[in-house]
Amino acid sequence: TGLKDQDRIFQNIYGEHDTSIQGAMKRGDYYMTDKIVQKGWEWIINEIKASGLRGRGGAGFPTGLKYSFMPKHKPNGAPSYLVVNADESEPCTCKDREILRNEPHKLVEGCLVVGSAMVAKAAYIYIRGEYVDEAKALEKAVAEAYKEGKIGKNACGSGYDFDVYVHRGAGAYICGEETAMIESLEGKQGKPRLKPPFPANVGLWGCPTTVTNVETVAVVPTIMRRGGSWFAGFGRDGNKGTKLYNVGGNVNNPCTIEEEMGVPMRYLIEKHGGGVKGGWENLQAVIPGGVSVPMLTAAQADECLMDFDGCRQFKSALGTGSMTVIDKQQDVIAVVARIASFFKHESCGQCTPCREGCVWMWNILQRFEAGNASAGEIDMLDEISRQIEGHTICALGDAAAWPVQGLIRSFRPEIEERIAKYKSAGVM
Repeated sequence: TGLKDQDRIFQNIYGEHDTSIQGAMKRGDYYMTDKIVQKGWEWIINEIKASGLRGRGGAGFPTGLKYSFMPKHKPNGAPSYLVVNADESEPCTCKDREILRNEPHKLVEGCLVVGSAMVAKAAYIYIRGEYVDEAKALEKAVAEAYKEGKIGKNACGSGYDFDVYVHRGAGAYICGEETAMIESLEGKQGKPRLKPPFPANVGLWGCPTTVTNVETVAVVPTIMRRGGSWFAGFGRDGNKGTKLYNVGGNVNNPCTIEEEMGVPMRYLIEKHGGGVKGGWENLQAVIPGGVSVPMLTAAQADECLMDFDGCRQFKSALGTGSMTVIDKQQDVIAVVARIASFFKHESCGQCTPCREGCVWMWNILQRFEAGNASAGEIDMLDEISRQIEGHTICALGDAAAWPVQGLIRSFRPEIEERIAKYKSAGVM
């Protein structure tokens, strides 16, 4: 049946209505924000916990729990910061972009509400450099909010002082990792830090910091107004609420759509994506979120429910919720080789397994694409991927290894067939 329009948090995700602060306030943004902030951090965090909201940036960490880690009483008087991750560099992901472009005031208001729940003094929104129009829209929204007194001194008349800054990155995928983002904000190379200490204790300029995704922050004010129990009414246990999904790749109508968590993958592809090009029978594989998760076969895609547990059932992950649909005209080995090339290019080079391993995987996959390999190398490639996974400072190593593991698990016959074909052609 799908989500009813009145239950959609993002009412202007396609930019069909006024995106200015006047238009945003007509749609209910900034309504009673002062009352929400005045209720205090404990009430806000408990409400987020009750809603069952989990991080929308890919890892799905429980949001209320994450926000509660921030120390509220700091003996040395150090400030706390909220850093919003708008560095949406995951390939094929374009959900935060629509928020920044068409609903920026949801994010600005979210910064105030979430920031006050952490007793933070300012929010830094780190936006990727390629998002030129989005950065302009966001900067315009921040300026409007300051002008109307919604942020700054006595924000929204709540008695709380809170600043919002927009910081533009230079387009490195690794800067989407929370500690690399903090390094980049400080003006250093975006290389992830070793944890512990975690950012909640030692973050931006050595002060307590929480780094969180755009969509996670933008939905919070609506949850506060409608109540955590309203949000928890969507989805199943551990996978609550609504979420922005992308349907892309070989579909007739690529789109961004807000739907209830746990909606079937096939429903999203057929109802919103206009179906697979050449019909459902022409489907070869689907990557459920971004490109850093294992792909599902057509049979798995038919059964998969789009939430954290639904994707885990098929040894994949929801990630950002941005599906890439791959039809039978595509070479699935070439697809994964191209993904491997991306991770090879974006590795920061701090950890040897990732720096060296990503190049090895890419080299082997290029040979697999031609078929110029021996069958024993399939297991060798799997072994390399498992020597990268879990042996690095940040999750980029895992993100590079998983698509390769997924290819071998689901499409091993295709690789074997390609190798046999190359051998029979007698090319040396």
